[in-house]
Amino acid sequence: MGADAPSTGPAPAEAASAHPLAQPVDGLDDALAAVDALDRALTGGLLRPRPEQAADLTHLAHAIAASPLASRVAEAADKASAGAAGEEHFVALAAARAALLGAVHDALAVRVQEFTGRTPAEQEPSAADAPDAANVLAAARSWLCDLARSGWQGIDHELVAGAAPIVSALLPDPALRRPAVLLDGFAAELAASCPGATLERIPARRWGDLWSRALLLTLPGALGTAAPDRLTGRLLPLGTDLHEHATAVQAQVHAVFEPADGGPSRLVRASVSAPKPDTVVGAGVWQLLRPHMTLLAAAGEGRAMELTDMPATTDGDLLWDDAHAHPGEPADPFAAARVALPTATAAATAPLDRHPAGLAVPVFLEGYTVERHDDTVTFTVAGHALPVDTDRAPAAGPLTPDAVAASAACIALLRWDAGTHRLQPLAVESTVRRRTVSVHAGAWAGGTTDKAAAKAEKAATDAVTVLRERAGRLLRK
Repeated sequence: MGADAPSTGPAPAEAASAHPLAQPVDGLDDALAAVDALDRALTGGLLRPRPEQAADLTHLAHAIAASPLASRVAEAADKASAGAAGEEHFVALAAARAALLGAVHDALAVRVQEFTGRTPAEQEPSAADAPDAANVLAAARSWLCDLARSGWQGIDHELVAGAAPIVSALLPDPALRRPAVLLDGFAAELAASCPGATLERIPARRWGDLWSRALLLTLPGALGTAAPDRLTGRLLPLGTDLHEHATAVQAQVHAVFEPADGGPSRLVRASVSAPKPDTVVGAGVWQLLRPHMTLLAAAGEGRAMELTDMPATTDGDLLWDDAHAHPGEPADPFAAARVALPTATAAATAPLDRHPAGLAVPVFLEGYTVERHDDTVTFTVAGHALPVDTDRAPAAGPLTPDAVAASAACIALLRWDAGTHRLQPLAVESTVRRRTVSVHAGAWAGGTTDKAAAKAEKAATDAVTVLRERAGRLLRK
């Protein structure tokens, strides 16, 4: 969407207070305080809770008192305060926590909808789980309950190791891959932090998020999904968001889908992930991802994709299969952002994905003013200052803080972090010597002539080749 400020109108202070993203959200601080209360209780463990932990649990119960969960959460808080909580009580506490964060997500999403002018599609009901997974999911719940009893300060290697056989049992079934990967990553974080009694700083909010989400994913019906849509039409990439960690990398392409039947366009995402050796860095990560997804190259080259019966979830994720796609005509992301993005329907958010950290809404901005102080960049949009999270720009792309600060137009993801809305640039446009120049975070996805990036790609290719040869020798032995 365009963000040009009007030539006449309210004074800057009045304009800022009227801006949708500047409006206070009633109850937000109270909801987050209740979440923090449960997280404090989990930090100390609920096997022998102290009086202050009991007070925190009561705080959570009071915060949820007007909801349908009230009686269950009140009972769970009483039982947990007495050190007598069972599985159903821990599930109730996790549900209360998720409900509070879901309410925060929904309230923030309303502000974003007012800013963008887009409303999400309706969420369709999901199907039930297959019954043959009940035993292993019950084992996962039992382990997560043991974590809650020990608390983050009480974790040790023996307790954390209990996740290993559960993950091994979950991984072979594609329908259970989601909780398997979550439990595996959670257990790895905990193992790296053992023993908990020696930790100087505990990431209570993050571990509380992982614990409650994992616990809810083990419940019947949580893993069910509606039958996928089949999409036929044109896909217009807007930008690529790259997530890189020590052992894994994921690229997520945000795009507008235009149906071939002339129906309303919609926002969609397509992701590809791959394991990553720690020696592969910078532009080298594209070597790991590019072979698995033609869309990455198309997005890097500024080209549309033609889809035929591409499966997609109701919450906007394409289940990408190269057999259902082929490259189309050149398509400038900034033209798509100006013309197609404002009228695209936002995807629905799945119930368990309703979390403020999950907000990542594509927006198009222009006509803003830029302020830069050292490494901090701020865009002022219609009188409202929005911090720009330049640290999210990947090293595997040419988008730099300097390019962001010199921009006149921007395609970004609007996020909410550390109590405020922030922009994550995916691409920027500026004028250089009377010519319009664009820089994209995912520009190197399809290949690059940049010398340093090309060198990193070659090093990655060599490293992966060596690792595959070594793995092959080990398997043969």
